[in-house]
Amino acid sequence: MPLFEYKCKKCAHSFEALVYGDEEAECPECKSQKLERLLSMPAKPQSSFADFPSACGDPSLPPCGAPGCRRTGKPL
Repeated sequence: MPLFEYKCKKCAHSFEALVYGDEEAECPECKSQKLERLLSMPAKPQSSFADFPSACGDPSLPPCGAPGCRRTGKPL
């Protein structure tokens, strides 16, 4: 998702905004578009493939089998 952190240069308000394509963010406090984009840290993953049963005994492959199988075809 294109979620960015900003700090307004006019009122110093810090906020996050979803920005798509050529859209420009706007400060929710003073409506200024004079913003500084801040460097943000990526979020920590909430789960991993290790939380699911392995595929065909190979833990490097995504889960497979039964309903909800996400793997199609044969591994390369």
